[in-house]
Amino acid sequence: MKGITVLSIAYPFAPVREDTAGGAEQVLRYMDEALVEAGAVSTVIACRGSKVRGNLVETGRPGKIDDSARSRAYREIKAAVDYCLDAYPVDLVHMHGLDFDNYLPDGPAAAVPVLATLHLPITFYNPAVFDLGRPNVHLQCVSYSQLRLCPPEFAEIPVIENGVDVNRFSTGISRRCFALSLGRVCPEKGFHLALDAARLAGMPLFIGGEVFGYEAHETYYRESIAPRLDGSRYRFLGPLGLARKRRLLSAARCLLAPSLAAETSSLVAMEALACGTPVIAFPAGALPEIVEHGKTGFIVEDVRGMAEAMKHADRIDPDECRRAAAGRFSANRMASGYFGLYNKIIERSSGYKHASATLPGQARQIR
Repeated sequence: MKGITVLSIAYPFAPVREDTAGGAEQVLRYMDEALVEAGAVSTVIACRGSKVRGNLVETGRPGKIDDSARSRAYREIKAAVDYCLDAYPVDLVHMHGLDFDNYLPDGPAAAVPVLATLHLPITFYNPAVFDLGRPNVHLQCVSYSQLRLCPPEFAEIPVIENGVDVNRFSTGISRRCFALSLGRVCPEKGFHLALDAARLAGMPLFIGGEVFGYEAHETYYRESIAPRLDGSRYRFLGPLGLARKRRLLSAARCLLAPSLAAETSSLVAMEALACGTPVIAFPAGALPEIVEHGKTGFIVEDVRGMAEAMKHADRIDPDECRRAAAGRFSANRMASGYFGLYNKIIERSSGYKHASATLPGQARQIR
């Protein structure tokens, strides 16, 4: 295959595949597809259970995520990185994990340029990532609200907004009277508030997603989600495959995004809009950048506001939502942005020759 060679490194504890709830994993999967489509060499280091289009170097996947599991995972990824960089020439390493600073290339391999995408709120990262003293490590944000929270001296960090394959979410399914929430089940996602809002609105709510093996996440599900479920009108569906997620998003009256953390992006909000489904969200981080109030959904301040907005979701034009998704949130646009950044970083790194990365036809939708 002709083109650049990119080594992508996933977060250690979430597989890279279609039904993974995490946005970072979905972005990595889209970029792996885009690289293969463009004739580049794509290698992905990810945990067991991942499925990619390029080459997969698999690491273990622990059940319980604690300090011991983290240490073991970092050793495994570091060994995999060393193996890949020693086995063949790599033009660029693209890191997607919250903890990427624990397994950066070192020794002679430190000369390889690294791009670290900051998928999560800035406060979640070790502050040391902004003072690594390594000019070959480049940081990148996924929204302008996220960039505004970076240290002032990093005001020039590039922003590439996330995107989704909007064509995959086009269906002819009829709308029904239920609300939907999707994502990782953890305290900062606020799904307990979505359940409270749904009860106030008198509307069923289904939650799809995964409870990862963090103690805080499991406790949150057990104490704040499970007691609010009834197995009928208010249900937890577990992880969803692409086909089922698409059907539910298309049939839902609205998507609820009651995030309590400063969301850096929201792929599920973009996917909902691609299905013509309005999004009702709290003004957390980048959500007001994605949801156009009164046009593609509603930005609300609290549970009561969310419940009231649910009653008016049918006022939002589904075609307006689809147009916004196609015009602003396509995976093809995102991939083009990354390819341009890849080339710029590699060109600035001395001693690395590469082929220009371009999407075939530039307008082709990623498959």
